[in-house]
Amino acid sequence: MGRKATDERIILDSSIQYQQQRQSEKNGFDELSRGDLKYLREGHFPEDDFEPIPWLMYYATIFSYFVLYVFGTLRDVTRRLGLEKVRSQIEEHRKGYPALYKSFDAFYTRNIYRPIRDCWNLPLLSVPGATITLRDRTSDNYNWTFRYLPTKTTYVNLGSYNYLGFAENEGDCADQVEKCLESNGYSLCSSRHELGTHAEHREVESILASFLGVDEAIVIGMGFATNSTNIPTLVGPGCLIISDELNHASLCLGCKLSGAVTRKFKHNDMRHLEKVLERAVCYGQPKTQEPWKKILIIVEGIYSMEGTIIDLPRVIALKKKYKAYLYLDEAHSIGALGPNGRGVVDYYGADPNDVDLLMGTFTKSFGAAGGYIAGKRSLVNYIRATSFSFAYAASMAPPVARQIIASCRQIMSTSEGEQRLKTLARNTRYFRKRLKQMGFIIYGNDDSPVVPLMLYLPSKIAAFVRDLMDEKIATVGVGYPATPLTESRVRFCLSAAHTREMLDMTLECIDKVGDRLHLKQSVRNRNTSEEILY
Repeated sequence: MGRKATDERIILDSSIQYQQQRQSEKNGFDELSRGDLKYLREGHFPEDDFEPIPWLMYYATIFSYFVLYVFGTLRDVTRRLGLEKVRSQIEEHRKGYPALYKSFDAFYTRNIYRPIRDCWNLPLLSVPGATITLRDRTSDNYNWTFRYLPTKTTYVNLGSYNYLGFAENEGDCADQVEKCLESNGYSLCSSRHELGTHAEHREVESILASFLGVDEAIVIGMGFATNSTNIPTLVGPGCLIISDELNHASLCLGCKLSGAVTRKFKHNDMRHLEKVLERAVCYGQPKTQEPWKKILIIVEGIYSMEGTIIDLPRVIALKKKYKAYLYLDEAHSIGALGPNGRGVVDYYGADPNDVDLLMGTFTKSFGAAGGYIAGKRSLVNYIRATSFSFAYAASMAPPVARQIIASCRQIMSTSEGEQRLKTLARNTRYFRKRLKQMGFIIYGNDDSPVVPLMLYLPSKIAAFVRDLMDEKIATVGVGYPATPLTESRVRFCLSAAHTREMLDMTLECIDKVGDRLHLKQSVRNRNTSEEILY
């Protein structure tokens, strides 16, 4: 048997072991049934979908950016000559001081982002639940500044990461937070130096470790800092980080701050990951050829711009094969995937102990704030002793911790938590299938509650978002630099709080807007006669 076939067999066998464990947990049997083996071999876990951009749309997008550049350059000239009423501040700095940044550095912001800035940064007047209330505003100077109106409007909210619907101002979670506020209100803004670690912090760490199935967990007051300040405590000079090319900015910053060498692999491409690992092990450090002190693989569970799910079983198999460590960011997958809501590890039925570091945030599924790192007790205790964000930053406010505790308990032990997980999964698959049936190009995995609908042309970001706002639907338009230049999109975030009626109304509006803006670019068979069950 060839080497390639042997490696694929190793990866498949590892994946089968996870499926065996999953079946064993459900039925108490140690053997995998033939039916489940067939299920895994045939790849019944949905695969990531990336329908290629139509060539005509690709060149039209490139041409549109060329036109924007030409007219933007002309407008910069008219601003310098004083011919425009609204002038750029590119040359307005204190006399005798050099400019802080070059004029061209803000070219995109001045000429592309600012004219459509009304689509972002909307003032909220409510919790980001299934519906959201926004303060109405208008601009008298082409979105340079805004003037608030005395009115407000309620929208169906498809722009928040409220996956399980815990962002609510009534119910058990809200009641527990209110009680905690009454007893701990004085310490809302206190730091760890003044009052130390609260009982709520210890309780969060304990319940998280139990929920995730690991030895220990540590909570950090800010999700971004959980990655950016703790990766440097794990690796440094002489170490190698192998990072997915689409990893979040917090992970990228942590890699830079660590001083370790960082190499990227193609997004969710296990063959390329193995090539990078193989070269790292064979050739060692570039100048000395000495072995790397440590090799750390960093991936995410769900990628928030692509809607993709990491191929975790194969990542774990490769990690074991090449004796590397694995850092898994479950910011978007914890609470949103798996039969028990335990993230991508639960989704694949993997052993959490095979992941060296489990990281996640509470800003999505838990409706709170902050982040965590979980794993083996010795490793977590090391982070506790060396983490900058744990030792020097303000600790998590006790009411926030209470929100996490209440929501986590609901997920773990109540029928309501189970129902939220099922509703989210049902909403996700229904919404994605209906959009594909209409003819839109949808990226990602069918089980991912992050649903990117491809727009491509930058001008259609504002048109799409504004048209949906007119229909009382709030969502998020995304363009460069958050995405590649030619891949602008709108991103829907589904929630267990969304009802069938909300989704149907939204889909009907998207269908009309898609026809008006000519967004139905998919060349695949739509199968419009198929009835999609909810």
